[in-house]
Amino acid sequence: MKIERIEAFQVQWSPADTPAQRSAFVRIWTDDGHHGIGEASPMMGGLASLGVIINDIAPTLIGADPLDHAVIQDRLMHGHLVKLGPDGALTGALAAIDIALWDLKGKLFNLPIYKLLGGAWRTDLPFYASIGGNGAERSLDDVLRHIERRLEDKPSAIKIRFDNPRVNLDADISDHLAKARAVRKLVGDDFPLAFDSNNGYSSGGAMQVGRVLEELGYWWFEEPVQHFHIKATGEIAQRLSITVSAGEQTYTTGGLVELINAGVRMIQPDIIKMGGITGLLRCAALAQAHGVELVSHQTQPMIGHLANLHVCAAQLHLTKPCEWNDPTDRMHAIFDEPPLPKDGKFHLSDRPGLGIDFIEDELTKRRIDV
Repeated sequence: MKIERIEAFQVQWSPADTPAQRSAFVRIWTDDGHHGIGEASPMMGGLASLGVIINDIAPTLIGADPLDHAVIQDRLMHGHLVKLGPDGALTGALAAIDIALWDLKGKLFNLPIYKLLGGAWRTDLPFYASIGGNGAERSLDDVLRHIERRLEDKPSAIKIRFDNPRVNLDADISDHLAKARAVRKLVGDDFPLAFDSNNGYSSGGAMQVGRVLEELGYWWFEEPVQHFHIKATGEIAQRLSITVSAGEQTYTTGGLVELINAGVRMIQPDIIKMGGITGLLRCAALAQAHGVELVSHQTQPMIGHLANLHVCAAQLHLTKPCEWNDPTDRMHAIFDEPPLPKDGKFHLSDRPGLGIDFIEDELTKRRIDV
């Protein structure tokens, strides 16, 4: 059995979507007719990663053994394509390929991926509602209305995200803190809350916000400063008692080691940016070896989401719920069993591979080849 062909394409969810609003998927076929599906990071529609797959990865994988997923990833990452990155588009491309190979492997052995990872500690996974868009463009009352709607899904925690531009640091601190206080008042003193600044503050601004979040009893403070300021992130983590997290925009295990050595004690790599399932497994081992928390970041609701859930199911020290982004049903049409929570948890089935696949007719209507 060998890899015969690789498809790389975008899906346009509605006619009004721009190329940057589309999702980036792959499908890997073997010469005996089996296939696996994967997803790349959708930044700018994933076009850069899809280009790497089409032009640089796919031609080298024809004829390869699809069960050699780790060897394939390391050969591409450290040998053939290292000069293309490694951060960003390359690791996003490798993630898509890796997830598809794991999905294929599960289908070949008729097992869910979590079984291939050594078994699940749990297959019923609590989630936190990750709520974006809470910056100046959304009023305080609107923020609270969004929180109330998401509470209907029975999340175990809520994270409010401030998706503000990164060119005007500290500009909206008073607005952010007013909303943080109002959300705490709405949900009560004991409900777990997290705060994601999305790289929005200077070091001084982050300290100001972090001290208020400590008083309010927030669970963690995510990416307080620009992600490339690793030393500053570590210093803030060490000076505040609230857990400071980072790593969503880190693409290698070496980069995570730098964060840990700087003083960060909760790392948040993303499966579709960090080399897929193989990459995230290595991150989990790294976190365990250093005694830090791994709370993976993941905002894509279908393929990336399920890949992340399989790893979380097999993760020994899962200290926080899994992330579930602002929900939408616009992606449901092309998948046969879209993952949806029930009674506040996602429930992994024993279906082979990821547990999801394309509905071919519906995919064809929305597919855009690159």
